[in-house]
Parts: sequence; C-alpha cells; structure tokens
Amino acid sequence: METKDTKRVEKPFDFKANVIKALGNRQLRSNLKFAMGSMTAKRKALFSDTAAFEALRARGNAIRRRALLQLPELLEQLERKCTENGITVHWAETTDAANEIVLGILRDHGATRVVKGKSMVSEEMHLNRFLGDHGIESLETDLGEFIIQLDGETPSHIIVPAIHKNKQEIARTFHEKLPDTPYTEVVEELNAIARKTLRKKFYEGEVGLSGVNMAVAETGTLCLVENEGNGRMCTTVPPVHIAVMGIEKVVEKLSDVPPLLRLLTGSATGQLVTTYVNMITSPRKPGEKDGPREVHLILLDNGRSTILPDEKLRQTLQCIRCGTCLNHCPVYTRIGGHAYGFVYPGPIGKILTPQMEGLDRTSAIPTASTLCNACEEVCPVQIPIPDLIRRLRNESYDPDGSVCGHGVKRNLAETAVWKAWALVNRHRALNAVGTRMAGIFGPMLPRIGPLAEWTRSRNRPEFARKSLHDMAREEGISDE
Repeated sequence: METKDTKRVEKPFDFKANVIKALGNRQLRSNLKFAMGSMTAKRKALFSDTAAFEALRARGNAIRRRALLQLPELLEQLERKCTENGITVHWAETTDAANEIVLGILRDHGATRVVKGKSMVSEEMHLNRFLGDHGIESLETDLGEFIIQLDGETPSHIIVPAIHKNKQEIARTFHEKLPDTPYTEVVEELNAIARKTLRKKFYEGEVGLSGVNMAVAETGTLCLVENEGNGRMCTTVPPVHIAVMGIEKVVEKLSDVPPLLRLLTGSATGQLVTTYVNMITSPRKPGEKDGPREVHLILLDNGRSTILPDEKLRQTLQCIRCGTCLNHCPVYTRIGGHAYGFVYPGPIGKILTPQMEGLDRTSAIPTASTLCNACEEVCPVQIPIPDLIRRLRNESYDPDGSVCGHGVKRNLAETAVWKAWALVNRHRALNAVGTRMAGIFGPMLPRIGPLAEWTRSRNRPEFARKSLHDMAREEGISDE
C-alpha cells in the first residue's frame, strides 16, 4: 500500500537543528514548564487511587486490543450501521484521497466556508492548506487551534495546540491579526474576543468539519468530546457535517465508550468528564429542530493498515490521543512539539510517525528518548512505548526489518566494527589483546572521529589500564 504523501513536508527534516533551536528559546521552555506542571498535577490528583487506575487501564487496554484484533469486521459493521442511520461513509487510503473527498462534498454543495472542530486527522491531511489552495476558507474554532492558525503555526500538542504560548504572546497575536482588536492580557477578555469572532463564523459556515474520538460499530455512533462547545456548533449549526477519522478509532460496543471516556478525559485534562460529550448517530430527522441535513464520515487509513498485521507494532494503534505521554516526557517538555517536525510529537509521535512516514525520513525521532518509562507508566491503555521505541531503533539498522525505510542507518563501517567486536569476544586471546589495547588507547578514542560527537552530551568512558584477569594474576590468583 502506498502511504506516503509527497506534499506533507516542504523542506528537509532536520531534527537536530530543530532541537537546538528549541533549547535556545528560553520563553518556550518557560511556557512549557508552567503548563506541564499544571496538567500533570491535575491528572495525578484525579487518578490518586492507584489500584483503581490500574484496573481501569487494564480494561481500556482490553477494549482497544479487542477492537484492533477484529478491526476489518468492525469497520464493515460501522459502515453498515452508519449507512442505515443515514450517514454517508467514505473510505480514503491516503491523505490525498481524503482531501479530494472533502473537496468533492464542498463542491457538491457550492460551499466556500468551512468551520472546523479540533481534529488531528485533519492535521495529518494538511486540510486547511489544501482547502486554501482551492479557494475555500477553513476556520479553526477550537481556541488553541484558532490562535495558532492566526500565527500560521501547527499544533504543538495533541490536546492543547497552543501550549507553547503564554498570554502575552496570545494578546499580541489577537491585537495584530484581528482588526480593531485592542491589546489586553486579561484572560477573560481574550476569551471574549475569540468568542465574538468565532460566533459569527459559526452561522456563516456552510459546512462543519470535526474529528472523531470514538466510533461505535454496534450502533453507528460517532463520539466527540470537548470543553468549549465549538465542536457541537460545528456539527449542528451548518447544514452539512463532515467527520474525519482514523480507522483505528472504532470500538465494538456502546458499553466500551464509558471506560475509555473516563481514561481519555482524566488523562488529557484531569477531568472526570469533559464539558461536552457529543454522540452523533444520524443527520437531522423529520420533526427535529436542529442538526445537519447531511452527515459524512471519512475513514482514513494513511498507513494504519500496514501497522496492524505486526502483533507488537499494532499496539501503537491502541492510542486514544489523550496526550498524557507528552506531558510526562522529559524530552517533549523541554523542546515542545514543533521540534518533532511532523503532526504527532512526543512519545506517541516517536512510535507512530516513523511507521506512517517511514524510517528513511524519521529515523532520528525514536532516538529522542531517555527510555525512562514515564510514558508507559501513565499511558491509559498500557501501550509499551519504550519497547516500541527500541524496536524502531533496531529497525533503523535492520536490512530485513518490516517498517518502511528499515535499515536506513546501516553502514559498512559500523557493521564492520560490530563484527570485529563479536569476533574479539568469541576468542579469549583476541579479547585479552583488545582489553589491553583499550586500556592504553581508550582514553584517546572519544576525542577523535565519530566518537567525539557521542561524548558531547555524555561522560567520557574511563578504561582501566589493567583487566581483572591481569590484577588477579598479579596477586597470584589463577584465572583458569
């Protein structure tokens, strides 16, 4: 299956340069430190009962694993139930195909204005840019997304897109980008400015577009969670609603939703439940006073079906997009989301992005981890993120790997070095000579060649002048 989209990245991805730039931005690091402290504290307070949380995690893991094991059947059932309910279902293998489907629906209705709820899948599609290239206004209505859209940026976080900005930066953005807007740093006034601007757009929007947090195969129901009400406005006010969804978001039964909802909202924002939980099962029915006349569901693959067959890598698709792994990652909390260069940052991005984009483009991303296991400990559906990071690191060197772009880091010099190491450690005499040489020349090695780069951020290894065998023999102790 062809999953790459040649339009996704306009310039070469240089992760090292991105990291250096982020670490040099003191304001960014200050903003992230302030925000992360608050989010992790709320989550910890909500899940204070460790035993209860672990039991809930196990249940969430079981629900997601069960859904993925029967994903093809559930998707067919979802299509069938949605169709019975009056929802039009579309299938898209790539983001290009998904964009064309959206454009076709808009053209069928002569629409030139779209209001959007928060959707990471639409970020995968780079939908705003695509629609803009075709003369269609696409407005983000989530407050964080609205802010970064004004600044021409992409989300820095899965849940809080503008987490990298403080109120002073947001105040400047509103003052400079929204006509006749006075400068103010009062949070309530900033919210009022955004509300006033967006409220008018909701009524002008000819089509509303949203993501999908979960889709229930049993009933053909689309579940969306939010806190601002903008998602509900996007899905009910315009006459046409388009929902875009990754194929892995389907669950088997309606009874699967409450435990996942509890895990999602608690992990994402530290809430028992979000302000709005929307369950959409059909367009407006005869006699109903509101709701869209048409609902379209676009099911996007974009490489997910290539991940599914691998029993270990399949666990990546369990993700419910809560973002808590980002909040607890010592790497993400210091460099933010933009340094990762692709749609999904942080620990989940380290395992999802290489599988979707190919290791030939993203092999540096899995290396951005301390393997401290914090992400695995807090993941609400028990994804073994560190294990999958190690798997992808190995795939980078494995010429017989399964992930697209595998073996990209393999080179003759390094292969020769490891073969020599294996040879030396298989033969006692060679090992003795090698150990003695390391003691003599080892202290000089990190200062020359490629090893010099390794010691830039690590302590230089100290090599003993004498081996344990040598010292034992000097003491008259046999090493036989």
